[in-house]
Amino acid sequence: MPKPKPKYDFNKLAKRLRRNTAEAIVDYNMIEDGDRVMVCLSGGKDSYTMLDMLMSLSRSAPINFSITAVNLDQKQPNFPEHILPEYLQSLGVDYHVIERDTYSVVKRVIPEGNTTCGLCSRLRRGTLYGYAQEHGYNKIALGHHRDDIIETLFLNMFHGGSLQSMPPKLLSDDKQNVVIRPLAYCKEKDIESYSVQKAFPIIPCDLCGSQPNLQRQLTKEMLQQWDVKHPGRIESIFRSITNVKPSQLADRKLFDFESLSVDRADAVDTERDEQVLNWMPKSSLTAEVTSDLTAG
Repeated sequence: MPKPKPKYDFNKLAKRLRRNTAEAIVDYNMIEDGDRVMVCLSGGKDSYTMLDMLMSLSRSAPINFSITAVNLDQKQPNFPEHILPEYLQSLGVDYHVIERDTYSVVKRVIPEGNTTCGLCSRLRRGTLYGYAQEHGYNKIALGHHRDDIIETLFLNMFHGGSLQSMPPKLLSDDKQNVVIRPLAYCKEKDIESYSVQKAFPIIPCDLCGSQPNLQRQLTKEMLQQWDVKHPGRIESIFRSITNVKPSQLADRKLFDFESLSVDRADAVDTERDEQVLNWMPKSSLTAEVTSDLTAG
C-alpha cells in the first residue's frame, strides 16, 4: 500500500513552521504569561499562517496568552468584506475589523504611477498601534517572515544608506507598543506551500496595483537568483543579522572608535621578554623560568 506522501509532506511542513515559530518566540521572549496578543490579519498568506501557528502553539504553550485577530478595512474598491469575518468565525477565534478609509488618503496624496506602499504602511501601522493602545493589547504580532527581513536589509543598504532591517521584536518609537514577528525564522516558500495546502481565502492587495518595478520586488528576485545559484547564501545572510559585531563596522555611535588606543608600555614589555628568551640558551631555562618570563 503506497504511503500518503502529500499528507506526510504537509505534516512535516506544518511541524517545521511550528518549530521555527516557537524558536523565534523563545529566542526573543516575544510572548509572556498573561499577554494579550493582537494578531494583525491582512488576508494574505503570511498573516493567515501566523494566526494558524499562534493558535496551534497557544494550545501547547507552557504559558497562558490570549489572541485576537484584527483586520484593517482600508475601504479599497471591491474589497470582499465578508471573507475574513466568515473565515474567522469558522475558526472560533476572537476578532475585530477596523474600518478606516486610508485608501482615499493614499490616492489623494500619492501621484498616479508612484509607489504607494510607504504611505499606506505608515497609515496602517498608526491605526493598528492606536487600536492596540486603546484596547489594552500589549503585543502586536505582524506576519513578516525571514525573507521579508533579508529583503529589508538590502533595501535599506541599496536605497537608504543604512544597515538595518526588521527586528523580530521591537519597541515602537513612542514606547507604547511592542511589535513581534513570530515568523522571523520561517522561509517564505514554506509559508507559501502551507498556505496553498491549507487553502486560505487569500485577499489580494489591489490598492497599489501590480507595480512591477517596486524595489522590493526587484530585491526579492535578486535573492531568489542567489538562492538558486548559491545554495545556503540566504541562510548565511540571515545568520549575519543575528551575529553583528559593531567594532567591525564603522558606526561611531555604536562603537567608541575615538578612544581606541594601544598601551605601548605593555606591548614593549612583552616584546622585551620575548627577546630575552631568544638570547638565552634553551638548556639554561627551566620550565619555571620560561613560564615566568612569558607571563610578563
